[in-house]
Amino acid sequence: MSNTPVIAAVDGSEHSLRALEWARKEAVRHDCGLLVAHVLPDHAQLYAGRRASLHDASAPEEVPDPVRDWVRSLLGAGGPGLPEGVAYEALEGSVPEALRVIGSQARMLVMGSRGRGGFASLLLGSISRAVASSAACPVVVVPHAERGAAAGSTGSADDSDTGAEQSAGRVVVGLHAAETPDDVLTFAFTEAAVRGTTVQVVSAYAIPPTPNLVIDTPFAVIPPEGLADEGDGVPAEREMLRSQTERLAPLRERFADVPVEQAAVPGDPAGRLVIASRAAALVVVGRHHPRRTAMSLAIGSVAHAVLHHAHGPVAVVPTLKDDV
Repeated sequence: MSNTPVIAAVDGSEHSLRALEWARKEAVRHDCGLLVAHVLPDHAQLYAGRRASLHDASAPEEVPDPVRDWVRSLLGAGGPGLPEGVAYEALEGSVPEALRVIGSQARMLVMGSRGRGGFASLLLGSISRAVASSAACPVVVVPHAERGAAAGSTGSADDSDTGAEQSAGRVVVGLHAAETPDDVLTFAFTEAAVRGTTVQVVSAYAIPPTPNLVIDTPFAVIPPEGLADEGDGVPAEREMLRSQTERLAPLRERFADVPVEQAAVPGDPAGRLVIASRAAALVVVGRHHPRRTAMSLAIGSVAHAVLHHAHGPVAVVPTLKDDV
């Protein structure tokens, strides 16, 4: 078993329950430990601080933590403790900072798109956005049930026209051939490998609008051997597929058992990834923040849009060397 855990950030809400279930399966896939982390609310932190400062021996030694009991009831299989390979840790401090610190040595940090606080209408909570924007490890945001239900109930023609059905169960990764770090691609291929599924690599290109242009054309999934000069396809599409093939060559060699689909599409990259998320197991995006400070909450526009609107789990992968 790997010593690098998957961390599930929970607060007792339904949203964090979905994240916990996702993280538990992920830990099994990677044969690693699962650490369930909960940042204590302010009143519990104040209680702990008061007890420590007053050295009050009559006060209960353990800080009340209903979320710990909730986790034990869910994962304890009827016993008072947790299963082997599962640990629980109560954290103090601000929620984003506490999760950033504990996530510094994690394989990934999994959290719900919304917590207990905030407005129910928000697609993405401020805590999830802050952690995904600045954590040192990949952050997987699992959307609330309404967004997943919306994906399954659209029934629109867009589903058949955009390759959503072709992406079922795949790991979808957004690729800008000149900018996406290798860390992002490695994460996507690793996730596909542990799932025994396909990686679909999606790149979008801009072309001048014409009366004949139809943005919602199907994904063009073309194998490398299909990129001969005499083939069909607009020049921008073919050049993008060639760039993809060049970037993916080392990954194909390293992950020889992972099938790869290459998709070059016109239009907005974030929109295309959101469409693909309707039937994807996971969407992987890079956190594009060149030369920003370590505490910056800025995040790339594509990652920001996909986090807000994707219908399934989204992994935001940082590049550590960009944080210096």
